[in-house]
Amino acid sequence: MTRSELRTQDLTDASAAQGERADLLEALAKQRGFLRFTTRDLTDEQARERTTAGELCLGGLIKHVTAVERTWADFIAKGPEAMPDFTAMTEDDWARRADQFRLLPDETLAGVLAEYAEVARGTDELVASLPDLGATHPLPKAPWHEPGTSWSARRVLMHVIAETAQHAGHADIIRESLDGAKTMG
Repeated sequence: MTRSELRTQDLTDASAAQGERADLLEALAKQRGFLRFTTRDLTDEQARERTTAGELCLGGLIKHVTAVERTWADFIAKGPEAMPDFTAMTEDDWARRADQFRLLPDETLAGVLAEYAEVARGTDELVASLPDLGATHPLPKAPWHEPGTSWSARRVLMHVIAETAQHAGHADIIRESLDGAKTMG
């Protein structure tokens, strides 16, 4: 799929929104497209390959961003009970979370990309139908959240956009290290 086709698909999915919602969804769609584009023409084995000193691989990044977007969309819809209490997670919980950054042997790149597209559609529908982008929920317990902090749906969406953009950059570095292909430039 070309960059243009990915962008058109994302914008079509978000086209029901207007105004600020459309702006937020367009920004998110652009970053999703960049991230997905880094996986073009790869085999499952290539999507599992670590090309940098870190643990990240392209399939794992897609899985992670999918989980992040799904979790934050659930947070918008249901509040903090949609997320775990990160301060109470066990070693087994953290190990399962670490698997989120790997394309496991029984997983395929096509499968994780399809799940990502499904989550994206759900997020877009949620954002288009929200009564109020300013509605807030307290953040769940986590060592990285200031106790007592609340985020609006708007703030959550900005976080998801930033997280997706950050990981699209990681993906570009991994892809260039893998076979020289770049998302941009």
